[in-house]
Amino acid sequence: ALPIWIGKWHLGLTEEDHPLKHGFDHFHGFLVDMMDDYYHHRRHGQNYMVKDRAEIDPKGHATDLFSQWASDWIASRKSETADQPWFLYLAYNAPHTPIQPPSDWLSKVENRSPELTKSRAKLVALIEHMDDGIGSVLRSLEENSNGRETIVIFTSDNGGQVNVGANNGPLRDGKQSMYEGGLRIPGCIKVPGITVPGSASDAVCTTADFYPTVMDALGLATDKHLDGISLTPIFENLNHSWHDREIYFVRREGGSRYAGLSIEAVLRGDLKLVHNLPTGDFELFDLKSDPYETRDLAMDRPKDLSMMIRRLQFHLQ
Repeated sequence: ALPIWIGKWHLGLTEEDHPLKHGFDHFHGFLVDMMDDYYHHRRHGQNYMVKDRAEIDPKGHATDLFSQWASDWIASRKSETADQPWFLYLAYNAPHTPIQPPSDWLSKVENRSPELTKSRAKLVALIEHMDDGIGSVLRSLEENSNGRETIVIFTSDNGGQVNVGANNGPLRDGKQSMYEGGLRIPGCIKVPGITVPGSASDAVCTTADFYPTVMDALGLATDKHLDGISLTPIFENLNHSWHDREIYFVRREGGSRYAGLSIEAVLRGDLKLVHNLPTGDFELFDLKSDPYETRDLAMDRPKDLSMMIRRLQFHLQ
């Protein structure tokens, strides 16, 4: 297969960290994390936009550039070996801060929804602009490749950032949080001829599941010691669930809020242990009866609390 990465990398800057050293045949994008400006593509004044290993300085909004590069690469498959399998990973910086949508997209949102605050309107515009770019990539797939034979996965990496205008609905908190507003993310997967358009499942999944899912859908073997599991049983039964599944979340950050210490959560069935601040107490929630995490059960269910903390200790060890 031909593996291609377009967009944000954020996995290191040394030669050994480079995408071309990690199995990708081509890289076209931004090597670090957030951009200081979506139009100038700098971070702390440095230009990290590259094509393979060559520094480039393209003009335009980063979201438009990434969408165009992905669409162009898909179009190039039409004239290349048609039956060669390929893998394209497209990682947008949007909607990360700075919240900097193109002015015409912001005007569309403000004219349509004048009741929105400025910060909310800007975030909505930045996301809708990205969504439009994703649409152009999917159109390129249908027009230039065999979209009927291509698996497509879309996902975010965290919940919305509340202090810049995100709205996570009734879910508690948002990005950088171990509550559901920070951990639950939008996601969808299309496996041609297998998944049903418009169908949805409540089964608990993680992004680590995508690799074994794709391999399973292609009929390929995987290492048995993977963190993720194949989601293909859900394609056959939307009500499928893994009652004994445990999922661990650990985040380590700097700054005065975390001081390099970690925050954690453990999800085991419907029970969820939350440690949202390094100096905070452990909380226990039953997501089946309390999906919005309004009632801490730590004092009411001490045995469950002890069991969940013990599971976390084993994981951290």
